[in-house]
Amino acid sequence: MSVFRVILSIIFPPLAVYDCGCGSILIVLILTCLGWIPGVIAALIILNKN
Repeated sequence: MSVFRVILSIIFPPLAVYDCGCGSILIVLILTCLGWIPGVIAALIILNKN
């Protein structure tokens, strides 16, 4: 997980997980719409798996 990806996941979470698959983008996008913090947490968890 690079520093650029962490910063990107804080600013705009769906863009940070663009290469992890369509399902990941949709999940993070929905969580970001419901609240910014759940979207950031989900993006960081997805990025940490890779």
